[in-house]
Amino acid sequence: MSARLLILCPGQGGQHEGMFDLAEGDAAAAALLGGLRARGACANPPYAIQSDQGLFSNRVAQPLIVAAAMVMWEALRSCAPQPALVAGYSIGELAAWGVAGALAPAEAVRLASTRAELMDQCLALHPGQTLLAVTGPHPSRTAALVAACGFHAAIVTGEDSCIIGGLQSSASEATKLLSAAGARVSALRVEIASHTPLMASARAPFADALRSASLHDAQTPVLSGISAARLERREQAIEHLPRQLCETIVWDECMDACAEAGITVALELGPGAALSRMMQARHPGIACRSVADFRSLDGVRAWLRRHCE
Repeated sequence: MSARLLILCPGQGGQHEGMFDLAEGDAAAAALLGGLRARGACANPPYAIQSDQGLFSNRVAQPLIVAAAMVMWEALRSCAPQPALVAGYSIGELAAWGVAGALAPAEAVRLASTRAELMDQCLALHPGQTLLAVTGPHPSRTAALVAACGFHAAIVTGEDSCIIGGLQSSASEATKLLSAAGARVSALRVEIASHTPLMASARAPFADALRSASLHDAQTPVLSGISAARLERREQAIEHLPRQLCETIVWDECMDACAEAGITVALELGPGAALSRMMQARHPGIACRSVADFRSLDGVRAWLRRHCE
């Protein structure tokens, strides 16, 4: 059986100041990153921030994460087989359309900035938002427990794990209810309650931004985060990418869809390794790594050759 490669594009959480260092070892990737910085699409180090907290601000994080995925793919695509599928987690879904050939890197990063700006406008309308990671109860049980507190399921990651979003003012009440039900709760370093109704007003303007963008049909199928369906057409991106701003991401179903599609090898482009670890735990038969696991591009390339040739 021939190898079937999945490319994974992460969301927020794993970013760090050295997130471009590995990819910059490749001349083409370094040139791409330089071009993005020259155009102002991607901030220069230290990313116009004065503290570590700035790196996790929405307006800084989203374009940087998309840029990191696009630059890493530029460094690796010449030695990788044509992917069978691309999947992205949250903002990573926008990067996934770039990896799939539907968006040029600069356009993908520009749209990430637009997305962040629109989400920040939602934050201004509903200040004091938060995301909480919950483990223990089934996600449907979690959602039912916190509904009265104004919290919503943002991302489902497993049968006993999910991320919920709402207002910080109700977080203590939601945490008490969940803890009483035996759940473990922790706050995430994300200031926006993405994938909840608090982002609803960003949906229509982001759809308009996508319609106006140089967005094409994908050359490789992209998984929809809100349905786990395989998408390829421009019109599908314009429908699904805005919806996922304010609808629940079913990442557990996305991982299962990858296995059902016959994926044998999965590589996460980084930063971070959360997606590859989740995939490995859920579907251990898939050979899965993140570029963050390697010290050099040669190591990543050797791993790809070993599993894909």
